[in-house]
Amino acid sequence: MITVTNVSLRYGGRKLFDEVNLKFTPGNCYGVIGANGAGKSTFLKILSGEIEPNTGDVSVLPNTRVSVLKQDHFQYDDKQVIETVIIGNPRLYEIMKEKDALYAKEDFNDEDGIKAAELEGEFAELNGWEADAEAAMLLQGLGIGADLHDKMVADLTGSEKVKVLLAQALFGKPGVLILDEPTNHLDIKSIAWLEEFLIEFEGTVIVVSHDRHFLNKVCTHMADVDFGKIRLYMGNYDFWYESSQLALQMMKDQNKKKEDKIKQLQEFIARFSANASKSKQATSRKKLLDKITLDDIQPSNRRYPFVGFKPEREVGNDILMVENLCKTIDGEKILDNVSFIVNKDDKIAFVSENEIVNTTLLKILMGEMEPDSGSFKWGITITKAYFPKDNSEFFNECDLTLVDWMRQYSVDQTETYVRGFLGRMLFSGEEALKKAKVLSGGERVRCMLSRMMLSSANVLLLDQPTNHLDLESITAVNNGLQAYPSNILFTSHDHQFIQTIANRIIDITPEGIIDRKMSYDEYLEQFKS
Repeated sequence: MITVTNVSLRYGGRKLFDEVNLKFTPGNCYGVIGANGAGKSTFLKILSGEIEPNTGDVSVLPNTRVSVLKQDHFQYDDKQVIETVIIGNPRLYEIMKEKDALYAKEDFNDEDGIKAAELEGEFAELNGWEADAEAAMLLQGLGIGADLHDKMVADLTGSEKVKVLLAQALFGKPGVLILDEPTNHLDIKSIAWLEEFLIEFEGTVIVVSHDRHFLNKVCTHMADVDFGKIRLYMGNYDFWYESSQLALQMMKDQNKKKEDKIKQLQEFIARFSANASKSKQATSRKKLLDKITLDDIQPSNRRYPFVGFKPEREVGNDILMVENLCKTIDGEKILDNVSFIVNKDDKIAFVSENEIVNTTLLKILMGEMEPDSGSFKWGITITKAYFPKDNSEFFNECDLTLVDWMRQYSVDQTETYVRGFLGRMLFSGEEALKKAKVLSGGERVRCMLSRMMLSSANVLLLDQPTNHLDLESITAVNNGLQAYPSNILFTSHDHQFIQTIANRIIDITPEGIIDRKMSYDEYLEQFKS
C-alpha cells in the first residue's frame, strides 16, 4: 500500500497539485490521467521517491518493495540481459554479488562460512534459486528470445532495451509497480502478455499510459490530475471518460430536468458494471462499481479539440486499384507484388509489423515515392488528404505565425475564420500568433489535422496520426474519424483506434498479404493468436 498525505508541488509560481490525499491498495491498478503538462509523470516520480514534494509525504507499507520502470535506455549497456532483469530486485542482486565474492576468496574462513550461510538463507527467502528462470520467463513473454539472454544490453536494439527494462521492473514480485508509458515500443503480442501479467498481479500497479485499450483492460481505478488536484475514480478509462462527459452535460444543461440526467448516469453506471462482470477482474471491479454514487462522478476540466472531416463530394464507384506494387529500399524488399482494391465505405487499417512497409505504401499512393514496378490508379471523383508520419518539412524552417500557416490551406482567408478554426483546435488568443517552427509535437499534429479538415477531401490517408497526442486529442481524432462518412486508409499502434475505426484489415507480411473485411479484434483472434 502507498499512502499520499497532503502532498503539494509547485514549480516557480505554478501549482501542479495541492493537498493530495490518496491511498493505493494491493490488487488494484491505478491509471494516472491528465492533460499534457498536468504533472502525471512528475507525480509518479514523487511516489517513487525520485522527487520530493514541497509539502506532505508518501509512505509505503513496511517491507514493501517499490519497482519503477527505468527510462534511461543506456544505463545497463555494460551488463548482460538476464543480469539486468535480476537487478530489478536490488537486494537479491546484492546478495548474489556478495556470495560470488565470498566463494571466490582463497582464504575462506569460518567467519566467511557463517556469513555465506546467512546470505544463502536470505537468497532462498527471495526465491533466488528461481531468479534465472523467472527472468527468462519475463523476457520470453515480452518477445526477447533465449538467444539474446546472455548478450550485452549494448548489443540490443532500442525497442529490445525497452522490453528488458520492463522485465526488470516486473521481476521478483514487487509489492508496488510504478510504470510510465510501459507499452511504448511494444508489439501487439507483448502488450497482450503485459496486460495479462498486470491483471493477475497481486500487488499495487500505478501507471501512466496514452494507450486507452491498455488502460481499459488493466485499470480498476483512474487517478485524474485535474483542477490542481488528484482524485480517484472507480472503473477504467472509458468509464471515467463517458461518466465525466455525462456529468459535464448535466452541469451545463439547465433546460432539462436534473432528474433525467441523474437517471441517465445511474443507467450508465449499471450498464458498465454489468459489462465489467465479464472480465477477469470481475469480482473486485463489480464490487467497486456497485458502491459508486452520483456524487463520485465529476465533470472534467479537460479541453478537447474539435476534429471533424466533411467530404465536399461523394466518392464514385472507382476509388483505388493497386496492382503488383514492388519496392526495394537499401537492398531490402519492402513491397512485393502488393495488390488490392478499395471499395465504397472501406476504412482500412494497414497493420504490418514493419512500419516501413505501411509508410512506404502510403507515400507511393500519395505520389511521394515511385514504385519499382506495378501500378495504382485513383478514381476520377477522388480528392485526397494525407497525414504523413514525419511532418517536419511543414514546420522546421517555417517563420509564419499559426494564423498565416493555416491561411495557406484555407479558401476563406479572413482572420476571423482562420482564428475560429484554430480555436476549435485549442489555439486561442496569443497562441494563434506563435511561430509554426516552435510548436511541440502534439501541436504540430493538431495543425496537420486542421489542414486535412480544410481540404474537404473524400479519402483520408493517415500514417500514425495519434503519435505525440494526449488522451484528449486522441479521443477527439478517434471520434472524428469514426463519424467520417467516406474512405480512410490509415496506420496506427493504438488498439482502440484501429478497433473502433477500421472495418477492413490489410496486413502485408513477408509471406504475403492478409486482407480481411473484419474488425481488428476479430483479425487478432484469427491470425495472431
